[in-house]
Order: sequence, then structure tokens, then C-alpha cells
Amino acid sequence: MPSTLRAMTTNYNLPDGPKMPYYLRLIKFIAQPVKYVEDFAKVYGDTFTIWGRGDTHMVYFSRPQALEQIFTADSSHFESGRGNTGLKFLLGDRSFMLADGERHQRQRQLLAPPFHGERMRAYGEDIREIARQVSSEWAIGKPFNIRASMQEITLRVILRVVFGLDEGPLFEELRRSLTSLLDFISSPIMSSAFFLRFMQRSLGEWSPWARLLRQRQVVEKLIYTLIRERRAESYQNRQDILSLMMAARYDDGQPMSDAELHDELMTLLVAGHETTASALTWAFYWIDYLPEVREQLLQELATLDVNPDLSSIAKLPYLTAVCQETLRIYPIAMTAFVRVVKTPIEIGGYQLPEGTLIIPSIYLAHHREEVYPQPKQFKPERFLARQFSPYEYLPFGGGSRRCIGMAFAQYEMKVVLATILADFQISLTNKRPVRPVRRGLTLATPTGMRMIATPQVKRANTPVLV
Repeated sequence: MPSTLRAMTTNYNLPDGPKMPYYLRLIKFIAQPVKYVEDFAKVYGDTFTIWGRGDTHMVYFSRPQALEQIFTADSSHFESGRGNTGLKFLLGDRSFMLADGERHQRQRQLLAPPFHGERMRAYGEDIREIARQVSSEWAIGKPFNIRASMQEITLRVILRVVFGLDEGPLFEELRRSLTSLLDFISSPIMSSAFFLRFMQRSLGEWSPWARLLRQRQVVEKLIYTLIRERRAESYQNRQDILSLMMAARYDDGQPMSDAELHDELMTLLVAGHETTASALTWAFYWIDYLPEVREQLLQELATLDVNPDLSSIAKLPYLTAVCQETLRIYPIAMTAFVRVVKTPIEIGGYQLPEGTLIIPSIYLAHHREEVYPQPKQFKPERFLARQFSPYEYLPFGGGSRRCIGMAFAQYEMKVVLATILADFQISLTNKRPVRPVRRGLTLATPTGMRMIATPQVKRANTPVLV
């Protein structure tokens, strides 16, 4: 039904959008996530409606003005937790990502401190040490799976920094079980299960969903074992995030329950492992694919001391720009948190009724020609030339739902890149362009992308051209 007719019959006006059969559209959404939004935007413009069944429709927004309205609106207009209930099977009922209103704000305030300031920077040495450990295992001159290595780094960082584990039987069990669970969730068949409800059923002991639930139960048992062991010891002087969460108190003086700790640990794991691994993999791809980017980055890194202070790494302008452009061109999450309209609201000149799903499109916002000239080109220099508003550049979402680990993820990216590039040149085995694929809920490089590590040529300090 045309949007004008809908406006006449409902007193609301929604932008126009595709009239594709539901399952054809869903298949394209799963199999071709970038083409899905680009094709619709070409036909309908940067704001369009995906007509749903009944009265539930999704409206995509990517204009900075509309995104500002969404991110600065009173949160009482929306239910964001409800828009992400598909993650409940993985994260649990008590995850702050699934909460709304006061409960969301309370949990977020409790979790935020370790991811900022001095506490966050204190984890830098752990990140650098883990990056060196993993990269030292590469066989010089022999192809290796770059994504698998980045996943190993980010998982070990989470186990040490968040869980407080870096050795022992429980560490090995968690490392093995979490890797198995996350790899299975991100496989092509399970990526589809996030969006196809009929696949979220256990159809016998060896069906995909039954296997997923078994793997999740193993991880759940190990996490509760860790929580019990940590409570039994003196954790007050520990600096890992689990111990800090245990020591934290709500305004009423109450600590987090074991169930809350479990669900928040799962949330931090899922949100911080695959995402950062994908971003690092993309960064190494672009650094090698574009020799001029590699050369300028190596010139900048050559200005550092042999064992540089981590704060100096974090401040490097071109390294920062490379990380920013990596997250712009193929944002790991294509959309920010879905907002479900709770009370009617006007966004971008459209009157949205209750029940409308608002989709802030990070990908389309990052590819606006008037904001990012030649948006398909990887150009770190654009971030040296100007600053972008949080409604133009939003790889971590925005508003009260912006990723809690944003600063930590950016810091981790810089430390890992600087550490590995100091010792190795990482080269693609195949120089053909790489296109993003769906990996669970994220955009990633193809799973089998391989690279070769060779010793980095040490160079004298040289001026950096910016």
C-alpha cells in the first residue's frame, strides 16, 4: 500500500519502501547485507520503510539530522531492549543490552567505569603482551588465517581483562568452549537462525539449535564456576572487570547477583570479541591492500621508541585515522540498536506510530557522498582533515545505547596494530579485493582470508607526512 494512502487511513505518514515478498527480502538481508540496504537506498532514498506484517514496520534512517533526533530523544519514547530480544537465548534475561529505562541506566552506570580512564589504560600492557604471544606463534613466510589470530588475541584479552583468567584448567576450558560456541553462532547456518524463527527449535539431539543450546550450557556452567570461585577468594585487590563488578554496588547498596554477573559477562564477551577481531582483520587487510597507507603508517610508527609508552601509541594521529576509517567503510554492526516506538514521535518529518521499529543505519550514514566524498575509497586522511559529528560517524551506535566498550575497543585496536606492525609485515596471499560477508549479526571479511608474516624492516625515525 503506498505511504500516502497509509497516511490517510492512519493519520501517520511513513516513507515509501520496497514491496518485495517477505521471504525474498529476508534471504537478501541475510545473504547480501550490504547490497540489501544499498539497493533500497538507490530506489527510495536515504529514508525508507520495510513494510512488515500487520502494523509493525521498520523505518531506516541515515540523515545526520534524523539520527540526532533519534539519539537525543527522551528514552521514554522507545523500547530498545525489546528490539533486541533475539539475543536473549545467548546473553540471558538480565543483560543490560535487553533492559530499558531506569534498569538499563542503573546497570550501565555500574559497568562503565572500567572501560574508561586510567583503569582502561592499565589493561594496555596485557593487550600488548597477548598480541606478542599470538603473533610469535606464526610461522614466518607461511600462510595463516588472519581472522583466527585476531579472534585468539581478542578472546585472550577478554579472558584476562574481563574474566581475570590467563592460565589454568578453567582458562583452557573456557577458551575452548567459548571459541566453539562463538564460531558456531557465526557460521552461515546459524547466522540465518538469528532471523528465521523456525530454525530456533530443537529438532532432535543433533539439530543445529540443539547443538547450540548444549554449547551454551557448557559455557554457562563454566562461568558460574568462575563466579563461585572468585567469590570464595579475596577479590577486592584484583583489577579484572569481573572482580570490579563484584565489588560495585547499586545505589541501594546491593551487589550484582550471580545471574546478573553471568549475563553481563556473556554480553561483554559477545559484544567485545567478534567485533574487535573483525575490525582488526579489516585493518590489516587495508594496510596491506593500499601500500601508501602502509607506508605512511610505518613512518609514523617509526617515530616511537623501541618499547613505546602506550599513551603515545593511543595519540598517534595517522594510526587513529586508520582505525577510524576501518570502522567507517565497513562498520562491524550495520545498524545501531533498534528502537521500538513506545509513544508516537516525529523523526525526519515522518510521524511514526507506536510499534514502529526505528533502524538507525550506520552503514548508509557512513557512505553519504556529501559527508564522505568517494565513500567507497579507504582514505584515513579524511579523519585528519576534519572532525565528524556523532550523527555522521557512529560505528558504535549513539545516544544512551552507544557501545559501552567504545573507548576500550579503539584502544585495543591501536595497541594490537602498533605491536604487531613493529615486528611483522603482514601481506595478503591473494591481492584481489575482499567484499564483506555476514558473520552472525556483524559484517566481516571472508572466513578463509589468509596472510603471510615476514620480519618487519626496521627503519630510522623519519618525519610523518600528513
